[in-house]
Amino acid sequence: MLKPIIPILFGLGLIAKGGEATNQLSLADARRLACERNWDLLAAKSGIDAAQAQLIVAKEFPNPTASVSTAKLGDRESGTTVGNGLWERNYDSIAAVSQLIEIGGKRYDRQTSARAGIVGARARFLDARRSLEQGVTKAYVAALLAGENARVLNESAGMLRHEVEIAQARLKAGDISDSDEKQIENNAEVFNLQARSTEAAAVQTRIALDILLGVEQPQGKWTPADTLEQMVTTAPQIDESQTIGARPDVLAAEADLDQSKSDLKLQKAMRIPDPTFTIGAEHNPPGGGPPVDTLLVGVSFPLPLWNWNRGEIKSAQATVDKNTLALAKARAQAAADIANAQAEFQEASERLARYQDQILPKSQKVRESVAFAYEKGGASLVDFLEAERADNDARLATAQALSDTASAVADLKAATDAINDQNTSANE
Repeated sequence: MLKPIIPILFGLGLIAKGGEATNQLSLADARRLACERNWDLLAAKSGIDAAQAQLIVAKEFPNPTASVSTAKLGDRESGTTVGNGLWERNYDSIAAVSQLIEIGGKRYDRQTSARAGIVGARARFLDARRSLEQGVTKAYVAALLAGENARVLNESAGMLRHEVEIAQARLKAGDISDSDEKQIENNAEVFNLQARSTEAAAVQTRIALDILLGVEQPQGKWTPADTLEQMVTTAPQIDESQTIGARPDVLAAEADLDQSKSDLKLQKAMRIPDPTFTIGAEHNPPGGGPPVDTLLVGVSFPLPLWNWNRGEIKSAQATVDKNTLALAKARAQAAADIANAQAEFQEASERLARYQDQILPKSQKVRESVAFAYEKGGASLVDFLEAERADNDARLATAQALSDTASAVADLKAATDAINDQNTSANE
């Protein structure tokens, strides 16, 4: 019973390489699994198949039309000098094959539109993957933050429980009042309750990541293998002249515009009538009619008298105008995303540096000094509890700054994600 389960657990990062069970999941494994199993990404991938099917349709020729007709039926004197068999009677039988031929570049425009559709579908798939990787990273960072907050609160509760033991000894010695000892106990219990609440929030963040990973029964029963410190990396170098034009969403908008232009050309070409050529044979035995066998050749086409396809042309032109605006918006949005991500990273990284280099070391030193003084009777309970809360807040704020910086890095990488044309080009 365990053998079918082991490969699944290994794929989810819950089985170590040596076969030993583990519940740790790294960010790299999470992103890989999301790209393999995420439902929305798989649905976006199916859009490529649909677009390729449209290219197959655009390459196909219209099927010919076969027709067979017989006239002069019911004549009592149907026999001829040749005889009275079915083939010898004076029935007028015609067999013909008709083929529609598209002219005016319609096939070319239709295929160009389909190829642009493939490029757009692939670009949208890559954009969905870009957004998914960004979402997975931020969800993973949120799980790390919730876990770090729980650790800090548990640590603060543990410190106060240690002070409770000291306070109980001082209470017996008559150095502090019973209310002081109870107040320390209450503060320790508050930190403990906050830690339990944060642990529940951590489970919720892990479940949210399970959804992105395509887990059918998400329970969040894993622990991060990475740390917040590992998530804070150097921001990627930015070359806006290369990144904005190569973002998947921008390329998708460009493909949509190219496709709508091809559709407009196609609708304009539809004003040119397509001829239908017919070739056939007529069989009419002698007896007052044409020769026995006659070759038929003909051509027909609609007369463009009333319908000049103006409505479809106007609709296609409106689509071109709309996609032109959509492309301009996509390019502006790409530039805005980069600017916002840069500002976000700059603020978060500077805030993190101040907490790590200045605020956190000072708050720890103050807490240790006040705690030592309180244990020796040189500080009041209010000063002690205030120092403890300030140090707890500083550690929580440092964890938040780490999380914000890691999220900003993810946003900046997503904003500057660039792909080349080979990733989206349509196969012939």
